[in-house]
Amino acid sequence: MTSPTRRLAALALALALPFAATAADYTVGPGSTLGFSGKFQGQQFDGSFGKFDAAISYDPANLATAKFDVTVDVATAKTGDSDRDKALPTADFFDASKFPKAHYVTTGFTKDAKGNVVANGTLTLHGVSKPLALKVVFNPAAGGARLSVTGSMKRLDYGVGSGDYKDTSTIADDVLVNGTLNLLPK
Repeated sequence: MTSPTRRLAALALALALPFAATAADYTVGPGSTLGFSGKFQGQQFDGSFGKFDAAISYDPANLATAKFDVTVDVATAKTGDSDRDKALPTADFFDASKFPKAHYVTTGFTKDAKGNVVANGTLTLHGVSKPLALKVVFNPAAGGARLSVTGSMKRLDYGVGSGDYKDTSTIADDVLVNGTLNLLPK
């Protein structure tokens, strides 16, 4: 026979389970962007991807349940410069015919010394998988939320830019990755 204390504890646990914190699932809404910034001959340029898919589960109060899973169609990269835009999908850069997708999936979330949330994950780009940390800003709003991420990577770590394009005095190795997602509840 169980003691009254054990029965009370079991009852309390059973009542609490339906209220256990889980992340909210979101779909990506209109006006969302995923982009990048780099430098060509010392001048900054900005680009964005026209097609991507993201599965987002996020609760800022329970980061242990949060997940990001983002797939990007690299052939849709645009920078506003027609020559650069024609070159990006080729074998010299993204090699979109061989590696059509980039994929980012989180492995966990932490807070930095300033209290900023950081998504730790793995980016697979150009057939190479490497860790990538992204600073996360989450702003709940009526009917959804806005999620912004920023981070930096080295393009040559992923083999993006071959031949003459490996020269970091022409095209900087550092690339800023950024995104602003308008999230709608599932």
